[in-house]
Amino acid sequence: MYNLELINQRINDARTAMQEATKNSDEAAFAKAQQDMMQALIEKLLAEHDDLGQQANDIQVLAQRGVRQLTSQEKTYYQKVMDAMRSPNPKQALTNLDAVMPTTVIDSVFEDLQQNHPLLSRIDFQNASGLIEMIMNTDTTELAVWGPLCGDITKELSSAFKKVNNTLYKLSAFLPVCKAMLDLGPEWLDRYVRTILAEALACGLENGIINGDGSDAPIGMIRQVGEGVSVTGGKYPEKAAVKLTSIDPVTIGNLLSIMAMGPNGKTRIVNGVVFIVNGQDYYQKVMPATTLRAPDGTYRNDVMPYPMTIIPTFALPRGKAVMGIAAKYFAPVGMAKDGKIEYSDEYHFLEDERLYLVKLYANGMPKDNNAFLVLDISDLRPAIYEVTQVTLPTPSSDAALTSLSLGAAALSPAFNASTVAYTAATTNTTNVINAVPADAGAKVDITVGGKSVDNGSSITWADGSNTVEITVTAEDGITTKTYTVTVTKS
Repeated sequence: MYNLELINQRINDARTAMQEATKNSDEAAFAKAQQDMMQALIEKLLAEHDDLGQQANDIQVLAQRGVRQLTSQEKTYYQKVMDAMRSPNPKQALTNLDAVMPTTVIDSVFEDLQQNHPLLSRIDFQNASGLIEMIMNTDTTELAVWGPLCGDITKELSSAFKKVNNTLYKLSAFLPVCKAMLDLGPEWLDRYVRTILAEALACGLENGIINGDGSDAPIGMIRQVGEGVSVTGGKYPEKAAVKLTSIDPVTIGNLLSIMAMGPNGKTRIVNGVVFIVNGQDYYQKVMPATTLRAPDGTYRNDVMPYPMTIIPTFALPRGKAVMGIAAKYFAPVGMAKDGKIEYSDEYHFLEDERLYLVKLYANGMPKDNNAFLVLDISDLRPAIYEVTQVTLPTPSSDAALTSLSLGAAALSPAFNASTVAYTAATTNTTNVINAVPADAGAKVDITVGGKSVDNGSSITWADGSNTVEITVTAEDGITTKTYTVTVTKS
């Protein structure tokens, strides 16, 4: 007899182990955890099928147990796969199989992922099965442009789109299938295949979406992207972390104002914001900082000064968080072009099991550099709402910048927080300026030729020399630091 409670615990333990192995890039540990999960899933399906008895093929009963009704195309496909798996030579039978996994199966996997994984349900997660390239809109506000006919309109509109290659990075999912499973029917095999694909995608994607360096992997939210970014060996550099000590309206508003500037220097509405944090840090730092006591004595959790969703994850290290516009992360995922399940000789688990392989392709990247900020929350303070006399921490005197850029115009020397004087040359009429303070409580003021401009906006250059001054006022309101860039427009 099967013990479903113990089986479910084994599945959860294996899932946690897979996540930890993914985070640590431990292939051996991941393979072991994946084996444990798949063996537990097989036992769970066999147990549920046995528990239903004569009702195991009743459509309504199956639906209540999470086993979906298959389309005729799906049922035909799984029946052919099962017949091939029963063959004395399954490798040859699957190779010659004239059936491709229907795209509706992957659609269902996407639905499962988005229901069970908060991060994947909020990003721009696209089913790209069979597509080599996709067109991504990098600026959702630029839907139309007024101006002279023909050339300039086409140029301005096309600047908001770019091609994305989504067949670069492969995710493989192993499927050990015991002979007893083949007797359960197509619906049960479908449920097993979809569960394995969802687990493989979730573990592989979440770490890549957050941390990927772009070298044979997605470009993570913590990475710098856009014009002027120096990519070394295919790897994108990490963003410097902004110190966050308080989740109060002024501080969060300051961060949101940076995100409100799009890559083209135009303001945008900031919505669908996520606050991604290590699972342990959530309970020790973020939960105390976002929990309020109501007048009736009860507590309200995850209270933020601006609408956003807090998402705990295994992928971030302790002391760091990511805040960003979730929909500004683009992740196309799909099946391999042939959509086949293949026989594999790589591993053998049990005597009555055969191992198969399903290949998927995925990519991912932030749509622009301002969409996500990396935060240092190691000194995040709890929320204080009681009427008591307290000694507030000394306001920060940090008046440095953590990054400074003028679009594609290179700064000379390269930016360093301690260097305050730079030169740059450009042939452009305009360049977008972005200045990010090292401390979230600091204020940034920018002038060009003595005239004030907004951080993140486009600067129009005069021919010849232009003086840009970036004055950073620390949280204490006293300490200041001024960076100067002399820009020569030729």
